[in-house]
Amino acid sequence: MRFVTAGLLVLVLALGAFGAPDRPLVVSVVRLDGKSESLTRYAGQVVLIVNVASKCALTHQYEGLEALYERYRERGLVVLGFPSNDFEGEEPGSNQEIAEFCRANWGVKFPMYGKLHVSGPEQHPLYAHLTQLPVPLGGPVEGSFQKYLVARDGRVVDRLAPEVEPLSDELVHKIEILLDEQQEP
Repeated sequence: MRFVTAGLLVLVLALGAFGAPDRPLVVSVVRLDGKSESLTRYAGQVVLIVNVASKCALTHQYEGLEALYERYRERGLVVLGFPSNDFEGEEPGSNQEIAEFCRANWGVKFPMYGKLHVSGPEQHPLYAHLTQLPVPLGGPVEGSFQKYLVARDGRVVDRLAPEVEPLSDELVHKIEILLDEQQEP
């Protein structure tokens, strides 16, 4: 609980400093290696936020997420993976076990963060922001591998169901449109 309170404090301070309550990337998170970083480092990029799990019927999506990241990262796409054990115990491992699993089984190179809660009383501030957006962008996280697409200006522009494959025409088309948009000054 102390981590959630500290995370909320970081979010409140960051929102006050940047004056951007409608921007989900103004929050600090802990990477799988234990280092804390602000997601503001991805400002100006197209961001795909995905809550992931290693023991899920959709775990194969790691492969597509990595392929998407490799295909578009030079154009400004970043995929951010957030492991969560909130759905039927689908992510029981430690951060170290998650890192090893992702590297060994899927060759994941996109940024991965420490396990967090995407729902419930200990919900991480990032997911508190995302779920509180107006529907259809907001609402409860449906399950592992739900995706949020964030434009270069920090606006959440789409929420995609867990079943939407990373390399689906639907998602690829939306990403390409966002990558082609010029960032406003």
